[in-house]
Order: sequence, then C-alpha cells, then structure tokens
Amino acid sequence: MKTITLKKITILSLGIAFTGNSFAQSKQEKAPSIPVTDTYFGIKVEDKYRNLEDLKSEQTLTWLKAQADYTNNILNSIPGKQTLINQLTSINDRVSEAISGVQITQDGTYFYQKTTPKDQVAKLYKRNGLKGKETLIFDPESLKGESKDIFNISSFSPNKSAKLIAVNVSKNGGEMSEMILINVADNKILADKIDRLRFGNANWLKDDKSFLYAQSPTSDIHDAKAQLNIITKLHVVGTDSATDKLLFSKAMYPELNIAEEEIPIMGYDEDSNMLFLMPYSVNQNQKLFIAKGSDLTKSKISWKLLTDRKDEIKSFAFSNKDIYFYTSLNSPKFKVTKTSIANPELATATLVIPEDKEANLNPITITKDGIFYTKTKNGIESKLYFTDFEGKNHKEIKTPKKSATIVLSARGNKFSDLWVRTTGWTTKGERYKYDVKTNTFTREELSTIAEYPEFENFEIGELMVKSYDGVEVPLSLIYKKGIKKDKNTPVLFYGYGAYGMSMSPSFNPGLLLWVEKGGILAVAHVRGGGELGEKWHLEGQKSKKQNTWKDVISCTEYMINEGYTNPTKTAIYSRSAGGIFVGRAVTERPDLYAVAIPGVGSMNTVRGENAPNGPANTPEFGTMKIEDEAKALIEMDSYLQLKEGVKYPATLTTAGFNDPRIIVWSPAKFAARLLEVNTSNKPTLLKVDYEAGHFGGASKSKSYEEVADVLSFALWQVGNPDFQPKN
Repeated sequence: MKTITLKKITILSLGIAFTGNSFAQSKQEKAPSIPVTDTYFGIKVEDKYRNLEDLKSEQTLTWLKAQADYTNNILNSIPGKQTLINQLTSINDRVSEAISGVQITQDGTYFYQKTTPKDQVAKLYKRNGLKGKETLIFDPESLKGESKDIFNISSFSPNKSAKLIAVNVSKNGGEMSEMILINVADNKILADKIDRLRFGNANWLKDDKSFLYAQSPTSDIHDAKAQLNIITKLHVVGTDSATDKLLFSKAMYPELNIAEEEIPIMGYDEDSNMLFLMPYSVNQNQKLFIAKGSDLTKSKISWKLLTDRKDEIKSFAFSNKDIYFYTSLNSPKFKVTKTSIANPELATATLVIPEDKEANLNPITITKDGIFYTKTKNGIESKLYFTDFEGKNHKEIKTPKKSATIVLSARGNKFSDLWVRTTGWTTKGERYKYDVKTNTFTREELSTIAEYPEFENFEIGELMVKSYDGVEVPLSLIYKKGIKKDKNTPVLFYGYGAYGMSMSPSFNPGLLLWVEKGGILAVAHVRGGGELGEKWHLEGQKSKKQNTWKDVISCTEYMINEGYTNPTKTAIYSRSAGGIFVGRAVTERPDLYAVAIPGVGSMNTVRGENAPNGPANTPEFGTMKIEDEAKALIEMDSYLQLKEGVKYPATLTTAGFNDPRIIVWSPAKFAARLLEVNTSNKPTLLKVDYEAGHFGGASKSKSYEEVADVLSFALWQVGNPDFQPKN
C-alpha cells in the first residue's frame, strides 16, 4: 500500500460539559460523501457514504485514520481506563498457566496452546499423557514480519501418530492463515507451506501423511470475492503445494448445485473410511454428501446426498457403526436420530433421543460407552444425561455443582474418556473427568485454578419480560448483593440475537467489572438466538428480525419502569451481528439509552452482500434479490435508519481493519452518518484498529485495551465519578 499523508486535524482542548457529562467536543472532520441512490423493488434508498466502501481510496483511508487518532485521544483521556487495564491484567496474572484447545491423539499425547502472564500470545506445547513432561512445539513470536506484526496460532491439527502437526498461523488478528508443518520429534518446520487458508485446518487421512484442506481464491480480506468459489485440495507431506490435487471446485461438480458463496468443507472419518462434503453457510441446516474414502484415488468422487437443508440436520456424529443426527425437524427443541454407516439412509433413521418440550436438547458427545448429552432450560440451567447407543435407557447424571452451562468433550468413540466443564455468570469454568463405571467426577484442571474474590458477592436474577407483542423474553441480571432498585443505577444491556446462538452463562471478567463498578449487567435473551429452541431463532430472522431489537427495547423499558435505572444511566453493547441489536435499538428508541457501543457491528445490512462475508450470511438475514427480504434488510439497516435532527446517545463504534467478517466500511459508514446527523452534544466516536480483526487484537495487552475502551466509555457517559475526564 502506498504511503498516505494524513491531513492535519486540529484538536481543541477537551472539557466537561455539564449537560449529560459529555465532552464539549471539538469539531470532528466529517467523512467525504459521494451519495448514491439505489432503487430496490420501487423503494429509493440514498446511500450518502457509498464512497467509503473503496478501501483503496486515499481520501477514505485518511478519514478512517483521522477518526482512529481522534477517538484514541479521547479514550486515553478517561481517567479510569488504565485502572480497568490493571484489573484485567491482575485477573489474568493469577493464572500462571492458561491452557486451551486441547487435542489428545490415540497414543495419549496431549497437544494444546498455553499462555503464561509474561506471554502476549499463546504457544503450542505437547506432553505425553496428563502428567507427562511438557515440550514447546512452536512459538509464533519466533516468526518475523513488520515491526508491529503479531502472529497467532489460529488452529492446529496433529496426525494420528502424533509425529506431525499442521499449524495455521494468522497475523494481526486476521483470519487468513498460512499453514506450516512441524516434525514433532525435533520441532523442525518442514518446507511445506500452504497459503490462503481461512476455513478449517488439516483433515488427516488414513495414511497419516496426507490431508484435506480448503483454500480461498485470494489472500486479500477486503476483496468482495474472497469467500466465493473456495476449493478443496489434497496435500501429501513433503511435496510442493503447487502440485496438490484438486478434489473439489464448483466447476468440477455442477450437478451438486453448490452455490459460489457456500464453503465446501470436506472431511474424512477413518473408522468408516468415509468422505463427507458439507457446503457451509450460516444456514445451520446442513446439506451433507458422502462418498467412499477409496474415491480419493479417482479423478472424480461419487458423491451421494445424505441430508438436505429441508431435513433440518444441525450436526452429526459417529459411533463405530452408526451416524447420529441432531435435528430440529418437527422438534423445535431438538431430537437425535441414527442410521447405520454400512447403509446410511436418513429416511429409515430411528429415534434415539426424543424432544423435550420444556428444555433444549444440545448436540451430543459420543464415547466408547454410549451417548452423553445436555439439556438447557431457558438458556440458563443445564443438566447432564447418558444413554446407550440405541437410546433405550436414559439417566440423569448429577454434576458436582448445579450448573448454568455444561460443555462436554471426549477423546473419540474408541475411548471412555469424557470431560465435563461447568460454568456460570460469576463462576469460572471447572473441568472434571467423568468415570462412567463408577459414576464419579474427578477435578482435572490443566490451567491454574484461581480465585476471584471481587466477584464473590454478586447475585443473579432471572426474569421473564413481556415484549411489545406479549411474548416473554428471558432477562438475566447480574448485580452486587444487596443492591437497591434505584433509578440512578447504571445498567448495561448485552445480547446478540442471531444464528440461533444462545447467550449461555459464561465467566466474562470484562463484563463483570461493570458490576464491580456498581452497575447491573442485563443479558437480554432476544429472539434470533437459540435460548428457547429453533422457533426462537426463526422468530428473529429475516422479515422477523425486528423482534431482536424490539425485545431488548422492551427489556430496557421494563428496567426503567420498574425503577432499576433511568435513560441517563443505560448503556447497550454487542458485537458483530449484535450490531443490529444495538444499532436498531438506538435508532428506533434513542431516548432510552445514554450510551451505545456496537463493536465490529453489522451496521449496513443492505450492502452486506457486497462484502466478503455477506453472501454466506443471506440464509440468516436475507438477500436484496427477493422483495420481502430486501425490505427486511432495509428495516434492519442501522446506517440507513439514522435520521437528521435527532439526539442520539453517546456512541463508540469500533471496527477492525483486518476483519473479514464485518468489513471495516460497514461500521465506518454508520459512524460517518451519525456524526453528520446527531444533534446531541454527546461523543460520536469511531475507533478503527489497524492491528485487529473480527475477534479483536492479537495480543493480550490489545484485548485488555479493547475491553477497557468499552467499559470506560460507558462508565464515563453514565456518570461514574471515577471516569470523568478533567479539564
């Protein structure tokens, strides 16, 4: 990229305006505007900042950089920000070893990532068995790049014998990776290199020296075609990747009718010697093709369609002789069926786990001994169960602690090993190994066990709040013990509402610091999520998407009307698709909120299909090519819903320049338009992070800064005295 000379911005001295505790801002430079008007099914839509979509324009890049600098100056002037960073650092440093991503090979070798307090990024280690000697396999900080580049391990995959490991490495929070291969015996990095890897990692074949992988057409994450026509290849260790065999492309298999935006994830199951192909998008109903493993030697694979979208199969799992399907077909709270591997036919699948009308069934975990599964009620109370492979005998297993969330992991269907992790809103996850023979749990932590006394006096309240249409919405409240219902109490509304993903209770120190500072954390389980089953998801999708933001508006009104808070003390925050949750709540009811923080948010849904990740998201949000879906996308577009002459809340909009999921211009256009039309004297800030992607910065210190930005900005705007900038 050519060198950019930034325009000089004059920043006047900052002071506190006594109205609303906000800065008397200096005049920010508004974004350059070249309006474009489109007509969609007779509806004229003016896009005043279409020009910001050109990320090669020096004018656009200059404005983005100026906003980033301006915003960073303001955020860094908030007195309590550094205190929050120090608290997050202290919380992290109590864990001398944080271990994640554990994979156990058949010989019992553990591979995992680990960080210590001195590490900024995780490193890859191995040990022979749980108590074996630890060996460093790969340190991403050893890679060389530009001075500010930070490398991360995005995924890794050891082969069956644990002699080779494929490691995907990304840069600066981005998701486009390069794969390296490491000889585990001597940690030698082999000559093999594979680039343009965005989805999945190496899927090793039976010979233990070759694997499948998916490759993107370009490494440019801003290219609108970066996620189109992805291909699948086969690599043999020790060969030049330029000669890798092409196994799948859309052009090779036109008869499969796979769309160019669908990502062809190909896998291999060694026990059944079966290949499977899943054209992946955000549509959770999987289309699944299967073939014999021996077809890999042929010029073309003979694919057979096993499940189609209409079958509503969400996931599948293997035992030694059957395939199990987790499905919502005629069962909105889910059920499990099975068919034989030898003669797989969905039409003859038999019921193994029936639907429970009161609680959601979660995806199953299979071991040598049978099937383990959990059920969750209202997204906040989970229980553990076990059944045999035929589903003849079901029993509840009492976990060591009553748990809001239970996560299961196993070593595979050849082993009895099962691990159970329990967690809640205020309790960090506890990991146990379960012995099916003795029906006992043994605490087995890989990471350091730490105490968090600052969160011990917190209480949890679970409410059901009537939404605008009479539907009851679960609302979780986390607050300090003994807190009074006081209209001056700050409340942070948090939610998501997309893809059928539940806001399951989890330990999040960043959000809990809001409570520690005297606020209430209000998690709204809005429609579009999965808390109340598949129907709950579909009721917040496409033409029904308005339920997502209307649900959180109703929760906000409830908290105000019941005297918990008032509109000068409310903040709303979410990320990614949760940008719709935030953006449309404040554009429809700006009077209800003091602060809005859409983080790397989807703010310009009408133009979503013109972004790299947009076409794959049409099953969830809709397409501009269909009239009723186009109208819904216009309605859910926060950028287009901004009106002139309105007093909007203080707003911190964030974007990652290396984000392939929500391209930087989507939040930038929202911030540009808000800066133009907002008539309140509250800050309208855009933070563009040039060393971050969708999931934030690549280093621990960067992640702490991001959390501190969000909390300090919100605490400043709701009037917390420790976060008021001085003259």
